[in-house]
Amino acid sequence: MADAQQKITFPSSDGLTITADLYVQDKSNPYIILFHQANYSRGEYIETAPRLLKLGYNCLAVDLRSGKEVNFIQNETAAAAREKHLGTEYLDAEKDMLAAIEYIKKMSKERVILLGSSYSASLTMRISKNNPSVKAAIVFSPGEYFAKIKLKEEIANFDKPLFIGSTTSEYPYIKEMVAGINNNFISWFVSSKTKGVHGSRALWASSPENEECWMALLQFFRKMKK
Repeated sequence: MADAQQKITFPSSDGLTITADLYVQDKSNPYIILFHQANYSRGEYIETAPRLLKLGYNCLAVDLRSGKEVNFIQNETAAAAREKHLGTEYLDAEKDMLAAIEYIKKMSKERVILLGSSYSASLTMRISKNNPSVKAAIVFSPGEYFAKIKLKEEIANFDKPLFIGSTTSEYPYIKEMVAGINNNFISWFVSSKTKGVHGSRALWASSPENEECWMALLQFFRKMKK
């Protein structure tokens, strides 16, 4: 039986209080850390996290400082950052993501899996590449969202299991962006039935490709465990 969802807080490296929802199925299970897309909050994962619990993963859904609200859940980290006059650009959120990894490391000896959506998908790949605490990355609709860095160069030679989900229109662009990664590490999901939706909303029940996407993700998990 899963523990009830618990709202928790922990500090980022600059002292900002980060708000997150912690979902625990079994304390010995590995963790997936869930990061939202632009203008969203941890509410992006109110459907997804409970389903991941059933697959044997604990979850931490994090409010990053670049965001607003989704599914009636306000982004409390972003509100706190604005109050403190801290940066709320996409790259500013990277320190919150690193702090989330450190938070889970205190609870579990297992390496984490990171799941990112849109801008946080790009940061997920950037962080995962050289972080020994990260086992694998799941990214939906990553892209070149940053003025100061070129993601294609940052993620070249990425060598961990990588699940990439995209819309049909995003696929050619993302494929070019990850051209420097050996295909043996990549598991793709592009719907064969619909044009798809941007970000991890592909996993929502309201998205027509959700069953197809969940099946692809399940196969990715099975492949990782072999």
